[in-house]
Amino acid sequence: MIRLGSQTLWVGRHAGGSGGIPLLVFNGIGGNIELLAPLARSMPGRELLTFDVPGVGHSALPALPYRLRHIAALAVAVLDRYGHVQADVLGVSWGGGAAQQFVRSHAARCRRLVLCATAPGAVMIPARLSVLLKMVTPRRYMNGEYARAIAGDIYGGDFRGNPELADAFFKHVRWQSRLGYYLQLAAAWGWTSIHWLHRLRQPTLIMAGRDDPLVPAANARLMHLLIPHSELRMLDCGHLFLLTRTAASASAISEYLDRP
Repeated sequence: MIRLGSQTLWVGRHAGGSGGIPLLVFNGIGGNIELLAPLARSMPGRELLTFDVPGVGHSALPALPYRLRHIAALAVAVLDRYGHVQADVLGVSWGGGAAQQFVRSHAARCRRLVLCATAPGAVMIPARLSVLLKMVTPRRYMNGEYARAIAGDIYGGDFRGNPELADAFFKHVRWQSRLGYYLQLAAAWGWTSIHWLHRLRQPTLIMAGRDDPLVPAANARLMHLLIPHSELRMLDCGHLFLLTRTAASASAISEYLDRP
């Protein structure tokens, strides 16, 4: 737990062993740092930094509502705390928006960008209404039976045929409050990167699951068209491929970040 100004943040750091540039990770909505432990273990030589956003997991509720630019500013403060001038940046789902905003607001602090199961914000190819309605409530984080029932509908991929995966996933969730969840939703409300993605200069890896009901794969193809120095990697799975295909995902990410 660290204090940054008036905000206390629960920060996760996997030290790694290479001494190279760290990987800064922005998690999905409602996601706490413990959910990223399998990814960190699959990248043993790389320093990984992440944090629970205000009001999520173990981080304190913020004094005021916030926007994605505020999350980007907190991330800069985390990098400063650990003595890093620059990082590779990865964002998953909601965190993909935060990662894009980080690069927009603090371009010099990002070497390479990895975007996983994400979209350019409000201007995107949307999910079906039935999927979106399941996401506007945090009920899945509070009710295990409900989570098993709807996991396949919102996450797709392996969750469709194996609802028990929901138990393995949600048991690591550190639920805090409805307010924290809704503040996170509000932070990205109306935000879009569609009009400035073409200005990004960082090499970017875009990863998406072919069976992603929440963020249709067409969004990854759209972002690939807009971001100049981007590469697209499609996986035969759903929204949570970082967790259901952890080894393959970590291998692809490491290979990309380790290129000369």
